[in-house]
Amino acid sequence: MSATLRIAFDRTLTAFVIFLLATLAVMILVGVACRKLGIALVWYDEGASIMLAWLTYYGAALAALKRAHIGFPGLVNALPPAVRVPAVLFGEACVIGFFALLTWFGVQVLQILDGDTMVSLPWVPTQFTQSVIPVGGALFIVAQLLSLPEVLRQARGAGIVDHEQAPVQDVLQSS
Repeated sequence: MSATLRIAFDRTLTAFVIFLLATLAVMILVGVACRKLGIALVWYDEGASIMLAWLTYYGAALAALKRAHIGFPGLVNALPPAVRVPAVLFGEACVIGFFALLTWFGVQVLQILDGDTMVSLPWVPTQFTQSVIPVGGALFIVAQLLSLPEVLRQARGAGIVDHEQAPVQDVLQSS
């Protein structure tokens, strides 16, 4: 069940991140072309910055699911095996606590922004554009929780896989 949920979450989030990246690329290309033709789009700068923020938040949640963020697996792996799991749980509590606060305050920001709209597109509510803060925070928490069982399994075993070192290890093993 957990593996199926993780795979579905991964595929959905990956598809959305790819959609955001493609949309941002098209938006930038159209904006640059229009500016070059002398018909600059009024909404281009504001829209592109919002799309970049969305890509950052949703991409961060995807990276969390894949455990591709900066971490300290070497530090955890250097600990005695009996201390690894508590260390991982402490780290997870810190990360989840931070993103719970981000989500909570993101909701507070949305309430403050009630009635505001984008400057260049007055029909787009600012609440919609800034909804990425609480939604991204919640997605990050879900991603951490879905990937936690695998990290705990690794901590109980030979140690946590260091995703930054994995390509180096692959090259060393293939030569």
